[in-house]
Amino acid sequence: MVAIAAEVTGSPGWGQRIGTAIRRNPTIFAGGLILVILTIMAVLAPWIAGDPLKLTPAQRLRPPSERWWFGTDQFGRDVFARTLHGAQVSLVVGLAVASAASLVGLTLGLLCGYLRRVDAIVMRVMDGIMAIPSILLAIALITLTRPGLAIVLVAIVIPEVPRVVRLVRSVVLSIRTQPYIESAIAGGTRGAKLMIRHILPNTVAPLIVQATYISASAMLVEAGLSFLGAGVPPEIPSWGNIISQGRSFFQIAPWSILIPGAFLTLTVLAVNMLGDGLRDRLDPRLSRRM
Repeated sequence: MVAIAAEVTGSPGWGQRIGTAIRRNPTIFAGGLILVILTIMAVLAPWIAGDPLKLTPAQRLRPPSERWWFGTDQFGRDVFARTLHGAQVSLVVGLAVASAASLVGLTLGLLCGYLRRVDAIVMRVMDGIMAIPSILLAIALITLTRPGLAIVLVAIVIPEVPRVVRLVRSVVLSIRTQPYIESAIAGGTRGAKLMIRHILPNTVAPLIVQATYISASAMLVEAGLSFLGAGVPPEIPSWGNIISQGRSFFQIAPWSILIPGAFLTLTVLAVNMLGDGLRDRLDPRLSRRM
């Protein structure tokens, strides 16, 4: 009876609902779909691509073919395998940096926006960090220690934290004078309970959008550091060091640079599309216009 009633009233089915959601959020769908496909390929890389470090000197600088889908590099290594394994590094860096920077920045931003004394100290430190170019700060931190993925993550997270702190602080300052906040204070809600129950929910939407841009920026910074030789070790395939190692052979083997570069561009584009779509959906003013 329910199915018959649904057919009579013309209620939309799952296919129609999905189609409507795609039409309303095309950038979110496109960016999310690309990221899902890249993630699946990166996770299954050991099984579908093989060993990225395997040397076949007799097959050096082979162009793309049925056997070597993306060709080989100057050492006879499979560019397809190295590109897919390099996706693991970029996706891990993007997710880890966005999560860590958002968590630390959210905590400091809430304290700065709510406590004046903390704000005066922390924001001066944040201003000092932002005065240093992020790539130079990352290189300086990495050169003081042994190269590794963990050090790269820390070096990229530190320059990103001030941006999150400033964003969350501005949101807190704009809503702390709202009538419902004053009403909550008058009702006896103060301190951590006030921040968690009334202030924190208002910072989630802009923080999610900012996290997507941080993720895209982190991927580019990691690729730049690896290209300069200050990122992950050479034995770990990364899009940055793949491009760096193939730049001397660009004229005779352009695929060793163009293919990983295209994957990096596509990934960053997908993350930015996802961020733009989330901004349009989570911003009430843009939602009304749409």
